[in-house]
Amino acid sequence: MKKFKISFNAPAVLSFVMICLLVTFIGNLNGGRIRELMFMTYHSPLNDPFTYVRLFTHIFGHADWQHFLGNISYLLLLGPMLEEKYGSGKLIGVMAMTALITGVIHYLLFWNAALCGASGVVFAFILLTSFTGFKEGEIPLTFILVTILFIGQQLIQSITVQDNISNMAHIIGGIVGGVVGYLWNKKK
Repeated sequence: MKKFKISFNAPAVLSFVMICLLVTFIGNLNGGRIRELMFMTYHSPLNDPFTYVRLFTHIFGHADWQHFLGNISYLLLLGPMLEEKYGSGKLIGVMAMTALITGVIHYLLFWNAALCGASGVVFAFILLTSFTGFKEGEIPLTFILVTILFIGQQLIQSITVQDNISNMAHIIGGIVGGVVGYLWNKKK
């Protein structure tokens, strides 16, 4: 009988998930002060070096376990396929780019709110996934449908629902994933 072994099949995604798990666990200690200091981005002074660090690290922090599980389940579902297709380095680049762009836009536009969580990365992965079967000169119907369903839903919710969910991060993450998916898959 053949023995099975567990493989670390998607190192970038699995490492990201483990960091988020650790940060969420630590972030729930001491009333969330660590999460606020290191893993949330908000309008803080430009002479504070942590302002710039948090533009990237906010994607690791989650408000609670439900928030964490919602994001991580999508990342674990979509991430390994994307990492296999594009490689770990490119996927880390998408995560970092999404973090920076959503962090900067949030800093500039939302002065009275904090941003944390990987949902921008999740939406980048969702739209990036819709380009996996892309061919030059075609627009995948899956991309159109995913864009309408996911981004449309976020636009509607940003207008009609008052909650603590950053629809902006979802929309920007989706745009990053869509643009990157197109650029990586068009013929050179």
